[in-house]
This record gives sequence, C-alpha cells and structure tokens, in this order.
Amino acid sequence: MDRLPNESVTTGYNELQQAEVSIQAAQKMIGTATMSMDPDQLNQATSALEDAKSQLQAAKANATGVDEKFLQNCTNALKACEQQLTEAKR
Repeated sequence: MDRLPNESVTTGYNELQQAEVSIQAAQKMIGTATMSMDPDQLNQATSALEDAKSQLQAAKANATGVDEKFLQNCTNALKACEQQLTEAKR
C-alpha cells in the first residue's frame, strides 16, 4: 500500500485479521516457551498473550455481527493458550 510521508503506517489488515495474527503469534510463543520452560520466554509469551487479548478486544469493539463465530473461536484459542501458560508456570 502506498502512503505519504506524513501518514501513519498502514498494514492492510483490519481488526479481525490483526487479532488472528496476534493470536497465532501468541500460540507459537507459548508453545515454544512451555517446551523450553525458560523464564524469559514464559514472560515474553505472557506479554504476547496480553497483546493478543487486546487485539481481540479491539476486534470485538468493531464487530459487525457476522463475525461472532470467528470471534468465539479466537476467544476459545486464547483461553486454551492461557490455560497452557498457567499450567507451565506452576
């Protein structure tokens, strides 16, 4: 996408796509962190999870009503990630 020097960066993603990408990144980070059990990676995975939750909230705020199934799947994926991370930290 073209942009002028005084415009903000445009990714071309809408809120739903950004939420999906954030969730996928969090899933990968959590998987890596829970396999290694490295404290730094677990902290980074926690941050990625929080970022994904924020992205999902932004997507929910702009939902059109036809996105409910997608948003529910995203919510379920984040719950699974959170549970996996919580178990790893015990």
